[in-house]
Amino acid sequence: MKRVNFNFSSTLSRRSFVKGAGAALALPWLEAMVPAFAASSAAQPPRRFVSVSLALGLHAPNLNPLDSGRNYTPSLYLSKIQDLLGDLTIVTGSSHPGVTGGHKASGSILTAAPYSRNAVFKNSISIDQYLAKHLGHQTRFPSLVLNPSNSNSPSYTDTGSMIPAESSPSQLFNRLFIADSPQEQANQVQRLKEGRSIMDVVASDAKTLQRTLGAGDRDKMEQYFDSVRNFEKRLGASEDWVQKPKPRVSMKPPRDITDNNEVIKRKELMLDIMFLALQTDSTRFITLHIDGNGESIPLPGVKEGYHSLSHHGLDEDKIAQLTAVETELVTAWGGFVRKLKQSNESNGSLLDTTNVLLTSNLGNASAHDNKNMPVLFAGGGFRHGQHLAFNQNDNYPLPNLFVSTLQRQGIESHRFATSTGTMTGLEMI
Repeated sequence: MKRVNFNFSSTLSRRSFVKGAGAALALPWLEAMVPAFAASSAAQPPRRFVSVSLALGLHAPNLNPLDSGRNYTPSLYLSKIQDLLGDLTIVTGSSHPGVTGGHKASGSILTAAPYSRNAVFKNSISIDQYLAKHLGHQTRFPSLVLNPSNSNSPSYTDTGSMIPAESSPSQLFNRLFIADSPQEQANQVQRLKEGRSIMDVVASDAKTLQRTLGAGDRDKMEQYFDSVRNFEKRLGASEDWVQKPKPRVSMKPPRDITDNNEVIKRKELMLDIMFLALQTDSTRFITLHIDGNGESIPLPGVKEGYHSLSHHGLDEDKIAQLTAVETELVTAWGGFVRKLKQSNESNGSLLDTTNVLLTSNLGNASAHDNKNMPVLFAGGGFRHGQHLAFNQNDNYPLPNLFVSTLQRQGIESHRFATSTGTMTGLEMI
């Protein structure tokens, strides 16, 4: 390959490439990409946020330590990721205020919007999309929304519309890393331009219609207009990236796992691609949601379906099987966190600048209880290595964690959904 020498006395563009023999390799984030005059404040690696959510929660007695503080005794699940305990905070006794409804409250995992079966529900923006809205323009993909089983996701726009998840690892990999031909690039630009033109026409017709509607319908149409405007912004950003080379990675294109029962392997495959997406700065905000569909997961001793096991009714045999499944789920999450920790940037590791959340809308899946949500929160520049134990009868507002996250990402927000401030006991480094 032809050698390329950069003069680091001058500033590199945010997206720079080593080129040779017809190939282009994206450079990682470098301090040389920051103008000298801005070095004092801007010479920092980009910050990132990743959420992994489990539709069926985690069995609390296996997850939650009995003692609190910084010298707590690890629980069964935490003992499986012992080497990472200094890099994470476990939170107990917290939940989203006003959220009930069991499984149906899954839409509130990252929005914290109050939900009840007995009331009209209007969702709000999820924290990943709030971050993407303010910071997502800096990467090719403002965010990635993933689910290895189907299109369900906990990611919502500012008008409360769910963003469908990508479920195919192979398609995700192609979008991220497989170069498009010149003709494909031209086709993409044309489709984007046509899409924008169509949205302009639809918006014009919709505004004409709005003048004939009642107040309630006008509110719905205003939400629609917001969606149109957001979509147009995404179209414009996408067009800017079409002709820029995609990063090259050493991972071979994956094959999709078609067996619905392989929940663990599907999750691990998505996590591998997520790691590469962060490492190449293709995106900085990712959500991965794991449903509880399928029959028995192929693990030793597991004979019943995952969903059935989560509704164990305190049956010891079911809990033993559930423990085997959840141990693998927590271990896979830990493996992702570990890879971030072992991947170095200019000022530390990827984990140092990436907030990684593991949670669920269910604190007790067997009872369909939304209180006492499971929460593991790693990385991202906080003082970890602790168990923050709040009142399990009168839960602490979990949206406070989202406010802390937003502020750590550089967004001066003092409120998110039903928050009351930043999270008590979670300090920035």
